Amino acid sequence: MMETPTSQTPRWFVQGDIDGLFGLALDNFIQILLIVGLCQGVLGFSASLVYGRILPGVAFSLIVGNFYYGWLAYQQGKREQQAEITALPYGINTVSLFAFIFLVMMPVRLAALAQGASTEQAAELAWQAGLVACLGSGLIEFAGAWVGNALRRLAPRAALLSTLGGIAITFIAIGFLFRTFASPVVGLVPLGVILVTYFGRVKFAIPGGLLAVLLGIALAWGTGLVSWDSAKFSAALQPIGVYLPGFWLGELWQSRSVLVDYFSIILPMGLFNLVGSLQNLESAEAAGDAYPATPCLAANGIGTLIGAMFGSCFPTTIYIGHPGWKEMGARVGYSILNGLLMGLLCLTGTVAILAYFVPIEAGMAIVLWIGVVIVAQSFTATPAHHAPAVVVGLLPGIAGWGALMAKNALRAAGMGTPENPFTPELIQQFKLSDTYIDGAFALEQGFIFSAMILAAITVYIIERDFRQAAYWSIGAAALSWVGLMHSYRWTIADTVVNLGFGAGTAWAVGYGLLAILLFYVDWQAQKRG
Repeated sequence: MMETPTSQTPRWFVQGDIDGLFGLALDNFIQILLIVGLCQGVLGFSASLVYGRILPGVAFSLIVGNFYYGWLAYQQGKREQQAEITALPYGINTVSLFAFIFLVMMPVRLAALAQGASTEQAAELAWQAGLVACLGSGLIEFAGAWVGNALRRLAPRAALLSTLGGIAITFIAIGFLFRTFASPVVGLVPLGVILVTYFGRVKFAIPGGLLAVLLGIALAWGTGLVSWDSAKFSAALQPIGVYLPGFWLGELWQSRSVLVDYFSIILPMGLFNLVGSLQNLESAEAAGDAYPATPCLAANGIGTLIGAMFGSCFPTTIYIGHPGWKEMGARVGYSILNGLLMGLLCLTGTVAILAYFVPIEAGMAIVLWIGVVIVAQSFTATPAHHAPAVVVGLLPGIAGWGALMAKNALRAAGMGTPENPFTPELIQQFKLSDTYIDGAFALEQGFIFSAMILAAITVYIIERDFRQAAYWSIGAAALSWVGLMHSYRWTIADTVVNLGFGAGTAWAVGYGLLAILLFYVDWQAQKRG
């Protein structure tokens, strides 16, 4: 007998799920476009490797994860008699995507070519290395599921949410804001629709998210930002077909040494995904949806492991942005629909044709709005007197984004090549304009940890719990000592994490001295009674 929905029972689909689908699908779609573009353009992977192996693995991981989080939301809503519950957003982790391509797969490919391998052999080895890196990240995420609740109890909400806010205001909001004002005729009207729909509570004949996307498509094609190109259209048609996931345990075993060779990349990425997902759970709870940490984090790790075994090189994660989806009215169905849609795109090779007709400019207003909502939540969902701690927690993310912009500018100026590599001498050139870029490089490494720690220290100082603040500082010293925060090394075109005992001695000493100060202040406070 079918269950009759009540006002307190969640529904599998509501109208707001259409808007949620457009936002989450656009986010996932961008990640898939990045995978296709970077794998073919940077790594030299063939279309058969990308569309026949990688994207089917991505499809399987996205289907499993999105279906699970939709089912979990429905079950949680039934138990709590909460009809307004919103499923956790889920997809490919952007940071790991870039890290594994440029710091694992690219070095393996270049080393293979240097040893005389053919282009196809080098691509095969690079893909296998990506599988192993993805598997290692999934194992870390899965194992960390059982310590997630403890970490949530230890970390103040301001520490968790401000870290997300730092990512949202920089890597999400500002990037799409730049893109909006680079094409204002196309970008401003969809942004206006999103703002009046979700902040101004204006109702249109169709969902605001759908209207914004349709207007964006019409303006992009109507103004010539996107124009017909028969050659590009023909190229977009070529990958269309049916691709089923393969099972690649043999390839994982053959490249198992990657776990050791690139542990310094895999470990931080696994921890980054774990902590980031934990922060997103806190964000969801602040918005009114309290999900249990252990099964959510375990499912996150399982999704990554499934992806690796079936051909994907890219970890999955609980996405930033739950409050935004909830605010726009998305509930359970948007997650399941997203899994179906992304699975269809990846298993049929239709990603290319859709990308041709729907430019990113058509839907970027939704993602920009999500970024704004996340930053606002950092302040509204925490005690008002913790606002200074939220600001402190935003700063490392802003610094990390600034470091990225500086390095992009150097690359655009022709640096970052074997003939003109990045060198420590650049620091002195920046200091001539009073820009201490070495500080930005230091904050960039492990900024998700330093943001949380600095915000937590500030919260406990505000609460005059100086001993707890000192303990957090000791934790920062330990992470810095082994290189998980701040320590970096130079490569030809980047500054990257530098793991190893004593790698971050200067920062470890600094945090250690801060801990001594805080213990002293606590002792004085206790002495005065």
